[in-house]
Amino acid sequence: MRRPMIRIVIADDQRLLRDGLQTMINLSDGMEVVGLAENGRKALELTGTLQPDLVLMDIQMPEMDGIESTRKIRALYPATKVLILTTYPEDDYIIDALVGGASGFLLKDLPGDKIIAAIRDTMAGTLLMPTAISAKLAARLSAGPASNYAAAHTAARTANPIPADQDPGFTDREWKIIELMAEGRSNREIANLLFISEGTIRNYISIIYSKIGVNDRLKAVNLLRGWLPPKS
Repeated sequence: MRRPMIRIVIADDQRLLRDGLQTMINLSDGMEVVGLAENGRKALELTGTLQPDLVLMDIQMPEMDGIESTRKIRALYPATKVLILTTYPEDDYIIDALVGGASGFLLKDLPGDKIIAAIRDTMAGTLLMPTAISAKLAARLSAGPASNYAAAHTAARTANPIPADQDPGFTDREWKIIELMAEGRSNREIANLLFISEGTIRNYISIIYSKIGVNDRLKAVNLLRGWLPPKS
């Protein structure tokens, strides 16, 4: 019996990865890539237009990141599942994506057959959580709410609120990076403090820039510093 066709949108800002996934998926029985998106905003648009069964969603993308796009897709098009593609199993993203309605996570370095199997499992209703990500999530939950940067600083930020029409919707990790940028830390210093790669920090900062509409570090820091709580 022929499998029912799974219609997929791939959202990733790396063209080589998009094209590679598209080729692999289109060669798999019962799957078809119906759209390609280079950012979260385009993924949201394509979901509305094409009504896919599943979106393979990168996290770090310009214009709109994968977490925000996932939240909007799940709110507007609940029949569409979202499977997160990630290079690093970072715990802030795990919580944000799950709360936003993601059906699971895939590490980008998985073999092709594992990715295909994961897509089928997701469509069958399985919550996908690779071991590395499960361990991160368990550690994050056992640490309790005090480990959440945004929650710990909500009261302080409320005292110096961002205007509602200017709120860019930063994630916990982005707020932490903003705080370190405001302290004058270099990308390398921030990466060392947060135990992630310098390239990942550059990606985060690009997303922060896109959310506030600037591409200059000094201008960004001057703006963002006014949105941070005062040092105690």
